[in-house]
Amino acid sequence: MSEIVYTKKRKLLVAIPCFNEAVTISQLIQDVPRVISDILHVDVLVVDDGSIDNTHSAALDAGAKVLRHTRNLGVGKAFQTALSFAIENGYDLMISIDGDRQFNPLDIPRLVKPVIDGKADMVTGSRFISSELTPDMPRAKLIGNHIMSYLISQLVRQKYYDVSCGFRCYSREALLQLNLHGAFTYTQETFLGLAAKQLVIEEVPIEAVYFSDRKSRVAGSLTGYAVNTVKIIFKSYRDYFPLRFCWGIAMLFAIPAVALALLFFGHYFITGVFSGYLFAGFSSAFFVVMALVFFVLGIVMDMLGRIRSNQDRILYYIKKNGDFI
Repeated sequence: MSEIVYTKKRKLLVAIPCFNEAVTISQLIQDVPRVISDILHVDVLVVDDGSIDNTHSAALDAGAKVLRHTRNLGVGKAFQTALSFAIENGYDLMISIDGDRQFNPLDIPRLVKPVIDGKADMVTGSRFISSELTPDMPRAKLIGNHIMSYLISQLVRQKYYDVSCGFRCYSREALLQLNLHGAFTYTQETFLGLAAKQLVIEEVPIEAVYFSDRKSRVAGSLTGYAVNTVKIIFKSYRDYFPLRFCWGIAMLFAIPAVALALLFFGHYFITGVFSGYLFAGFSSAFFVVMALVFFVLGIVMDMLGRIRSNQDRILYYIKKNGDFI
């Protein structure tokens, strides 16, 4: 948990990464509450991720600040643009919300409150923490969300119900601590990054609307989304938890190595010969070597992880002191 103590009213940035959301963006911007307890000022930023419709002009007409990508880079990159803007312009908190009006901006004060009260560094809306609020979505997507939440919960060793929700509030401490790399999405990477740095993440139940006639702007298919998301999780877990990552793989090799060794030597003690089970001996030796390789690799990667951790700390102080570019 951060040690930042808020002694004044805060500046809040409501960031909306979007791609081709001209139909909904104006109303969403208008619905963002401008008067929130303990918030001095609210700004709305739209990050237009290479839209080919009039998202840009619609957002400007609705009174939002707008940053544009010349081409579609992915919602992860759009979020990183918003993140940099919030840090450079001295915002105390940042809300991220999708541009398709799936989430209700009137819930923003509920996400902001735990951060202001000092109870959390990141607050995420949770669509699945309460069965009564679970949106009406295809079963395959629902199962996919539950699997993703279970996977992230196991990796960070904390229980979360919804790790893919794009409706969140970040404290300034969380903004300064985030160093993201994934272009495709950011939702799971932020969980792993902030949990690795021992910041507090809290879930708040929210109601979301699923539009069955609207195609996802993030992924063209459920399979594509799953593959790209798993790649980001894989890389993030490898970087933030290198020892657990490599030693977990080493254990996967060690288990068959032991089993095959028991089979090999058990046969020898019973029959007095190795013939007939030589395959078990050679296979066991192979798995032992692989286990040792990943065991040593884990130690090396942990050493490199300390260097990365120091680099993160340097970046943190650069950003905190206003020298971030």
